[in-house]
Amino acid sequence: MLKDFRPVLGILLRFIIIYVVLLLAYQLYLNSFAGSGLDPFSRVMAGQVMHIQNTLHYPTQLYDDVKGEQVWFYVQKEYTSRMVEGCNAVSVMILFVAFVFAFYKGIKTLVFILAGLVALYIMNLLRIVGLNIVVIDYKEYSKAAHDFIFPAVIYGTVVALWLVWIKFFALKNENS
Repeated sequence: MLKDFRPVLGILLRFIIIYVVLLLAYQLYLNSFAGSGLDPFSRVMAGQVMHIQNTLHYPTQLYDDVKGEQVWFYVQKEYTSRMVEGCNAVSVMILFVAFVFAFYKGIKTLVFILAGLVALYIMNLLRIVGLNIVVIDYKEYSKAAHDFIFPAVIYGTVVALWLVWIKFFALKNENS
């Protein structure tokens, strides 16, 4: 009977191990920057958001809050939002990578992961830009946008990528 569940258990075990290892590695990364403000990855992302917003004619500056480990977006002479570590979507990217690796299919796994991470990174940049624009232009929707709409965007992207991975790669019969 256990033999029937062996493939599923293997996938589940692979997912859990990869997820925990990546999560621990990320936590070590974050710990190495504790007390020095926002981590470098989040800071780069904030800078790119600022560049996109400036290009879209939403004049933006960044203000460091080292003690609070955050960066504030100052858009059109107003503090709109702040970038904290959780805004960088790395935890979502870790979840994505662990799931795809759980259904390992050779080199195409690595290619799909790289393409998926680029897509998630871009989507997250656009998510933060979108949130800042909502806060500036449609204040009455800012809470709903932050709490529901924009999280649905990033998680929806992950689910869509997972579905593509499963349908077109992981469960694809190698002989057909």
